[in-house]
Amino acid sequence: MKKLIPIITIGLGISILFAFGKDTSNTGLQIGDKAPMIDVRMKNAGIRDFSLGELKKENGLIVVFSCNTCPFVVGMNDFPGWEKDYEALNKKANSNGIGFVLVNSNEAKRGGDDSLEKMRERGIEKGYTIPYLVDENSKLADAFGAKTTPHVYFFDKEMKLIYMGSIDNTWDPKRTSDTPYLLNAIDDLGKGKIATPTSEPRGCSIKRIAPKK
Repeated sequence: MKKLIPIITIGLGISILFAFGKDTSNTGLQIGDKAPMIDVRMKNAGIRDFSLGELKKENGLIVVFSCNTCPFVVGMNDFPGWEKDYEALNKKANSNGIGFVLVNSNEAKRGGDDSLEKMRERGIEKGYTIPYLVDENSKLADAFGAKTTPHVYFFDKEMKLIYMGSIDNTWDPKRTSDTPYLLNAIDDLGKGKIATPTSEPRGCSIKRIAPKK
C-alpha cells in the first residue's frame, strides 16, 4: 500500500487543479459580444420563471454562474466564499439600474445538491432576493463559454459584454491589496469606459454532462 501513496497524491493534485484552477482558455464570449439566449425562459428557484431579457434593467444585466456546492461560492476554511457578497452586489447593481441574476449550470449534479429543490432550499436559507435560474443541460454556460462557479458576465444596456471574470481578487492569498473588479466595473459604467474589462475567473469547474458518443 505504501507504494500507492505517491500515485494517489499526484492524482489528487491533478483533480484539485482541474476543480479549482484558473481559466486560461479564450473560448466563449469576448468583450463587446452580445449576450446569447436572452429570450429563453429558465426555471427559477423563486416564484416565477425568467429570461435574461426580462431581468435586464435600463443600464444592463450582471449574470453570475453559481451553484450550491462549490467552496468558492459557499466558503471553505481559508476563504469565506463569494455567496456572502451576492445580496450587496445585487443591491449595488439595482441602485445603478442594472439587473442581477444567478444561474446554476451544474447539470451533472441536478439529481443531487444542485437540483431545483435544493436551489430553493438554499435561496430560502440564505435569504436570496435574487433570481436563481436553472440552466438545463448547461446550454447557457456553453453559449457564454462559462467555466467556473462563480463566473461573472456584465452586459450593458445593449446587452453587449463589458466585463467578465471574478467578483474580486480576495481568493489570492498573495495579493497586496483587495481589488473589487465587479464593483469597479459598475462604477465605471457611468464613466463610459470599464478600466479593467476582464479578470481571471476562479472557482470550481461547471459540472456539465459529457455528450454521448
